[in-house]
Amino acid sequence: MLDVNGTRDAHFHAFQQTPALFLAPGRVNLIGEHTDYAEGFVMPAAIDFATIAAISPRTDGQVVIASQNFQETVAHPLNQLPARAQHHWSDYPLGVLAILRGQGIEVPAFSLTLNGDVPVGAGLSSSASVEVATISALLHMAGKEIPLPQMARLCQRAENEFVGASTGIMDQFIACCGAENHALLLDCRSLAYKLAPIPADVAIVISNTMVKHSHAGGEYNTRRAEVEEATRVIASHRPEVRFLRDATVEDLQKWGSEMSPDALKRARHIITENTRTEAAAAALEAGDLKTLGRLMYEAHASYRDDFEASCPEADILVDLASQEAGCIGARLTGGGFGGCTVNLVEQAHADTFIEHLREGYHRATGIAADIYRCHASAGVHRIEG
Repeated sequence: MLDVNGTRDAHFHAFQQTPALFLAPGRVNLIGEHTDYAEGFVMPAAIDFATIAAISPRTDGQVVIASQNFQETVAHPLNQLPARAQHHWSDYPLGVLAILRGQGIEVPAFSLTLNGDVPVGAGLSSSASVEVATISALLHMAGKEIPLPQMARLCQRAENEFVGASTGIMDQFIACCGAENHALLLDCRSLAYKLAPIPADVAIVISNTMVKHSHAGGEYNTRRAEVEEATRVIASHRPEVRFLRDATVEDLQKWGSEMSPDALKRARHIITENTRTEAAAAALEAGDLKTLGRLMYEAHASYRDDFEASCPEADILVDLASQEAGCIGARLTGGGFGGCTVNLVEQAHADTFIEHLREGYHRATGIAADIYRCHASAGVHRIEG
């Protein structure tokens, strides 16, 4: 658990000001991978790993941002902020500030302390957690309030336009709008969403492959380009198709030969994943955990074979999980190419499940996995007191 008092005290010690504190969670996506930027459906849950942003005003015209995780502080004059990313942890809070200023929201000089326990590079959205905690703190400094979905959009823009990572809206949205004890089915086109209760006797277990990845560039953006290629081919025949949300498997059967084999596979994953995600939300709402689990396993197979974004370590974790008593479903979650698997497990079996999964993974890979038992948590909020 994050040390709220420790972060407050560290900020006061560094800046001699009592800060306002804001907390934004990380997230795990139960199903719906790489569908968000296709304006499709996702079903994440906020988790009890988070970022705290502590903020107070300054009178010297400086923006000073301290990271407890990196044990580093950066400072810039408010009128000489970086115009582009520096490939540094500070890109995320500075990107949010740049987007707010571009919206005409003037944030006065401030000191900001960031502290988080969302594992970096694990696919649990540490970056969105930082962005959403930051925007809440900066809006407080500016004396402004904006709706949570709009906050999510602005944070997405910070990551897309400033940091340079082609992420969709899901991570920032669930960090803003998550609810305790619930998953959230999000329509990434309209931003309409509904909450689906996670039964009290079901545990969320997250297992880290310990294989790191980065969203900014690399394989993630390659997949985005392949998805866009497939979309263009279908749109040349059906102009109303602007995103794969509007495409069908029948479209691929008709015109898949006009796209590269990789683009065809990426499109098939996204189109079928949208169908699975809506079905999974319906199953969760109905308490049909058997169907939910089957859909999670099918989603992992599609992620592995069609999107080709899994890795041997994740496949081993999912296979081991599927053999354990009480495991409802398992799959790789997040942007892919490493990161974490998410497992829904009956609470009565959770401790044994975690022990067996850790032992089996170490035997198979020689890697000691970090395994977290998580709770579906609330979205961003101010910490009072």
